[in-house]
Amino acid sequence: MRILVAGAGPAGLYFSYLAKRQNPDWHIRVVEQNRPDATFGFGVVFSDRALEFLRADDPATFDLITPRMETWTDLKVVHRGTPVVIDGIGFAAIGRLELLNLLQQQAARVGVVLEYEMPLREPPGNYDLIIASDGVNSTVRGGQDFGTSVSHLTNKFAWYGTPSLFGTLTQTFVSNRDGTFNAHHYRHSPKMSTFVVECDAATWQRAGFAAMGEAATIAYLESLFGHRLVSNKSVWRNFPNLRNRRWWVGNTVLIGDALRTAHFSIGSGTRLAMEDAIALNKALTEESSVEQALRAFEAARRPIVEKLVAAADASGAWYDRFPEHMKLAPREFAWSYIQRSGRVDPERLRKISPKFVSG
Repeated sequence: MRILVAGAGPAGLYFSYLAKRQNPDWHIRVVEQNRPDATFGFGVVFSDRALEFLRADDPATFDLITPRMETWTDLKVVHRGTPVVIDGIGFAAIGRLELLNLLQQQAARVGVVLEYEMPLREPPGNYDLIIASDGVNSTVRGGQDFGTSVSHLTNKFAWYGTPSLFGTLTQTFVSNRDGTFNAHHYRHSPKMSTFVVECDAATWQRAGFAAMGEAATIAYLESLFGHRLVSNKSVWRNFPNLRNRRWWVGNTVLIGDALRTAHFSIGSGTRLAMEDAIALNKALTEESSVEQALRAFEAARRPIVEKLVAAADASGAWYDRFPEHMKLAPREFAWSYIQRSGRVDPERLRKISPKFVSG
């Protein structure tokens, strides 16, 4: 089989590795428009079981990645200067570039050739299967009718790093003369933490960020949060909720962020991308034709994705209204926060976070 994989992010890299490992005779070409060491943002975060979904079927990758991850078992919500610890809600994180480097190693180990700085300027040639894993602004997807729609949340956010190290994933909510702000921060290596700053549109306007350069913006945020920040193309954006009515057209299929986005506040984007790769490889292995495989991939994966995306949408909507929630006292605010996605009800919370619930 001849397969073109467009995009060498987690979805494209992991699919290429899995498919080539299982089918050495397949010709798999991976093209990526950026350099191999180019990435945006700083860390990626996974929910408490981290890469547990890899343990049974891919212990080599599980054993390669998990020792490099920073882990913790609680999270913290800081409101009005008061920290509230929610026990039993653990996460794990790793630098995005480090994760990509490890997946590049795995792909190369099974003989996948990765072509970097290779944008697709023309329609792909003669391939049995084309996999669009080239992100939100997918070039491959843009050339066909997948029923794509994009809506944007109203809040502005910017993705920074900091040399400050945090013991746990922390959500810090603060206010000043301009309005209300939130920082999602967590360590992703022994030396660095991710620091995502978010504010509502009215606050963004009053603070004058539209007219500020990078240095002035960083100075403002450092003064506000009290941590030194590091930029990596850290521009203000509105989160895009990307959806596609069709997951595949002809012999072209979407995976990862080219297929759908999930708000970063639930820590499932990278896991969704890697699980897309697992499901697609499984379908291609088990079915007798590409069309049957793509149908099976969508049938198996869509219900799972839709459930997680619904939770991500609910979480994103909560953040879009976080100034309203900040009227609550710190403990009530933490209750609102932890139930924002609809996945953690009071009964379940009582089991997993007994210290928090007992108060």
